This record gives sequence, C-alpha cells and structure tokens, in this order.
Amino acid sequence: MKKIITILSFILLCISALHAENIIYKFEIRQDIDKSAAKKVTMAISESERLDAKYIVIEIDTYGGAVDAADKIRTSLIRTPIPTIAFINPQAASAGALISIACDSIYMSKGSSIGAATVVNQNGEVMPDKYQSFMRAMMRTTAESHGKVIINGKEVWHRDPKIAQQMCDTSNVLSFTQEEAINANYCEGKAENIEEVIDNLDIDNYVIKEQKLSTLDKIILFLMSPLLQGIFIMMIIGGIYFEIQSPGIGFALVVAIFGAVLYFAPLYLGGLAQYWEIALFVIGIGLLIVEIFVTPGFGVAGVSGIILMLTSFVFAMIDNNLFYFEGNINFAILFKPLAIVAIAGFSSVCLCIYLAHKLYPGKAFDYIALRTELKDNEGCVGVETNLSSHIGREATVVSDLHPSGKIDIDGKLYEATLTIGMAQKGEKVTIIRVEGGRLYCEKTMK
Repeated sequence: MKKIITILSFILLCISALHAENIIYKFEIRQDIDKSAAKKVTMAISESERLDAKYIVIEIDTYGGAVDAADKIRTSLIRTPIPTIAFINPQAASAGALISIACDSIYMSKGSSIGAATVVNQNGEVMPDKYQSFMRAMMRTTAESHGKVIINGKEVWHRDPKIAQQMCDTSNVLSFTQEEAINANYCEGKAENIEEVIDNLDIDNYVIKEQKLSTLDKIILFLMSPLLQGIFIMMIIGGIYFEIQSPGIGFALVVAIFGAVLYFAPLYLGGLAQYWEIALFVIGIGLLIVEIFVTPGFGVAGVSGIILMLTSFVFAMIDNNLFYFEGNINFAILFKPLAIVAIAGFSSVCLCIYLAHKLYPGKAFDYIALRTELKDNEGCVGVETNLSSHIGREATVVSDLHPSGKIDIDGKLYEATLTIGMAQKGEKVTIIRVEGGRLYCEKTMK
C-alpha cells in the first residue's frame, strides 16, 4: 500500500512539474534615473528573486540621470542570479545605457538608440575628466561582467569594453541605432513589444508577473523626488531661521520638524539614509539649541551645527556603498546632492527674509518672528553708551525672554538676554552684565 501511495505521489509531482508555469518578471524604467528609480529597481529584483522568476525583463525609456543611482541599479542587475533582459523602447541614453549594458541581453525596438553616457552637470555642461574617468571605468567593468565568448575559434568579450568606454568619450561620444548595436554585439535582437522579446527566449508555459507597487511604496518613491527633497530642506532651514529670530516652541519649529521627518523618513526606508547621517543632523540641531539658549550669539556651536546638518543632508541622498570605487573616493556622486542642498538652502534663506519683511507686515507675524521696532517717541531708546549703569538694577519683562526679548527700565525698552532659562512677560529680572551693547540678566530671586 505504501509503495502505491509513493508511486502516485511521484506521478502527481511529475504532472505538477510539467504544468508549472515559469515566471517572467517585468517592470519599467520610464523616468529620470534618480533615487526613486534605484529604489524601484531594487524592490523589483528582490520580489523576482522571492518568486524564483525565470527571467527579469526591464522596459527602458530614459535619457539618464544621477550617476550614483545608475551605479546602484547596474550593481543590483549584475549581482542577481536571475537572467536580466533590457528592452529599449525607445531610448537608453547616458545612465540608461549603463543600466542596459548591465543586463544579460538587450533587445531594441524600431527607432531606438543606446549610448551617449558622458557625465554632465545640471546645466548640461561636460564635467571635468576625473568624473568622465569614473564613468568610463564603470562602463568598462559593466561590459566585462558578461565575460568572454568563442567566435570563429577566438576568445573575445561578449560586450567589448572599449566600445562601452567610447560611449563616455567627451570628444567623439558613441551612440548606437538598432542595427548598429546588433552589429557591435550590443543588442541581441529586434522587438516591438514584450511578447516579441519573450518569443526570443527558449521558454514555454510562462506567466508574466508585473511589478505592483503598494500605496506606501508609491508614497515613499514620490517623497524621494529631488524636487520634493529640496522643498523639505527649505522647510527645515526656514523653520530654524524663524526659530532663531524668536526662540521658543512654535509654528516655525513644527515646520522644521515636519520637514525633517519628510526628508529623512523616505530616504531611510529607501535604504539611503543611515543611522550616522541622521545622528549628524540631530547633533547639529543640538548645537544650534546650545547656541540659541546657552551661549546666545553666533559662534562655534552654531557654525558647527549648520555644517553637520548640511553634511547630513548631502550624504543622506547618496548610497554610501557607491562613495568608494576600487579604493578611491568617488566625488562625482556628491555633485547633485550638493547642488540640491545649496540651491534649497540659499532659496530658503532668501525666501524667509523676503516673507519676514514684505509679506507679513502685520502683528500676526510677530508669533513667528519678532518685528517690534524701538522708537524714541514710544519710550524706547536707540543707542545708549552708558548701559553699564544699569548693572544690578531690576527690570520688568515686556516680551517673553526665550532667552532674548525686551525689558522695561524706567519706562524705556531695552534688548536683553536671559542667561539661564526663560522668563514670561511681567516677570522681574536683574541686570548682571553688559556685552556688545546688550543687557544680560537673570530672574530676580523672590
């Protein structure tokens, strides 16, 4: 009886194997090559490996993008054990060419092209040769990753590394049409759709599995957009700017915190931001708090805090594994993040100054930035050379000291800073010293 059951089980297993469907995993790259594209590709490869797919087919239509994102994609494609197929429909320029060459096979539609991988900056200007050298090395090693084949009894590269390198040539950059790519062995054949690509594969009884992104995945990829990342940096810098103008827990601080969450959360979930980068940002904020509440002014703590924050912004945008290449530091991948941070930071400061002085002239804006002017006809003084005479005197807080604000001495208003803690309007303080034309005080002991 046991033998009969064993035989039947074996027969059923064979029948199941005969009817098992081979999975062909398919997804698209129809966008600029950036962090969100890299995340999308790594997610697709992980899912295809989980499904034990027979092939991965990528439909490509891109004019290129960030070098670091392209490097991450091509590394993922080279390392996956599943055969990868690039279907160029219709463009694979610059970073798109690197990604296509990383695939095991390339098919091209009518009118398509591949190549032109020269590194350029945001304005389309050719970058210095050290950046081109790095890109040429990536193109060569990517072509070499496919190994050699025997043609007419001679061992040659399956993808000629010299041809791949020439696609980065600054003087005579190389691009291929469909026919040219086939003749140069940079394309396995022609196809007009995914079905025609699959027809070239020796596979029967297959099912196409397309990448389906969850709502959370779409939100994360959306928030990783360079434009939105720049806006989040503006929110952080703008919030901190207004908080420095009028220290305290308020709207400006909430905006800065919200911007930080929107900036770092998707990058962390996307595998770009590391613990140490977030720690740099937190330490930078801590140093700014010390500068505001403990040592008022703008000194070493404040400058160090800003430098740490900007450093965290830049490195959170890149894949740290790509910062080194063959033992050398690759500064090329820092160019775009630096540009985004610089533009966003400068724009944020300019916009904050404009808003503070032009768009919100009313008193409602005083909740965000202190705008009170000292006028003689309102009982205030502009410049007083004998401020030291007030040392030891008691004053009344007119505007909250958090730690800076205004105090009243004999009916005149003075700018003052509380050395320790905070004081509310109406409380009494005692002047203890004068520095740089500003009164420093502490709460009066009752």
